Amino acid sequence: MSTLSIILLCVLAVLIGVFIYLLITGKKKQKKQQEQMDEMAKTAQTINLFIIDMKKMHMKEAGLPKIVVDSTPRLAKLSKVPILKVKAGNRVMSLICDADCFKTLLPKQEVKAKVSGIYVLSAKYVRGPKYEPAKDPKRKRTDKWLDKLR
Repeated sequence: MSTLSIILLCVLAVLIGVFIYLLITGKKKQKKQQEQMDEMAKTAQTINLFIIDMKKMHMKEAGLPKIVVDSTPRLAKLSKVPILKVKAGNRVMSLICDADCFKTLLPKQEVKAKVSGIYVLSAKYVRGPKYEPAKDPKRKRTDKWLDKLR
């Protein structure tokens, strides 16, 4: 065998090893995430919320409690998360929203939401402006940043 084929076999073996490692760790993390989502669903409460403002911003800028910001991992602090500024009863608070739920909400809208701690799991429209997805079947996403790129 030539040296080139030996090197290619070694690189292939390393790539297969990395792929298997990523598969195993990915399954473990997916299982852990599913357990956490199940636990949050068990402790969720239904609350009427009036959405004052909604933005994607860094956790430090969002006005979340200091304990929440301190307990998040460093990489999560750097990423932007969907934040809702809502009025629940007579209290104004900031909540973290699920990404899928965030796309269907609008400001100045009253919703009935399932909330677990400071995390909004889902929301149903009650009154206010109504969300209407794009009618063009070719455009599936209606993100503003994507429209700016076009």
